[in-house]
Amino acid sequence: MVTRLVYIVFILPIVLSITFGSLVLADVLQEPGRELNMWPNGPTNSTIPTVTSITIVGLEKQYTTSTPVQIQVKVDDSSFDCGDLYITIYSSETSLPITQSGFLEQCFAKNGEFLPIGDQFSEIIVNPGKYELMVKMNDQNQKSSITASEKFTIK
Repeated sequence: MVTRLVYIVFILPIVLSITFGSLVLADVLQEPGRELNMWPNGPTNSTIPTVTSITIVGLEKQYTTSTPVQIQVKVDDSSFDCGDLYITIYSSETSLPITQSGFLEQCFAKNGEFLPIGDQFSEIIVNPGKYELMVKMNDQNQKSSITASEKFTIK
């Protein structure tokens, strides 16, 4: 009698929880764009080429403290049409964001335009050093995003 009680109270809930959790995880992984990423940063010697459909256009490798950093963004994936574009500049030494600009509802697929549409990204950085510019484009539903980054120097 006690053995049955142990199975019902302790073992049965564990088995049911693992089974239910496995079913839920399997169902979630069946959705498009979902994957189980057990190694988020990848191996240190990764040789897998990355294919990106977002490109930073017009970024120079070096600027002076009085020259504005001006870029445009080219997105080749129409599934990100009418999405939100974020441009962030980070300090390479501290990894802290220096500036961030957001350009919402960027609809580009119809005309194949550079982003931001109807606006311009231009920032003057007054402190010399090494920086990283990162662009991120979210799709219209905020469910997926693509990013690109490049490094530059302020002298």
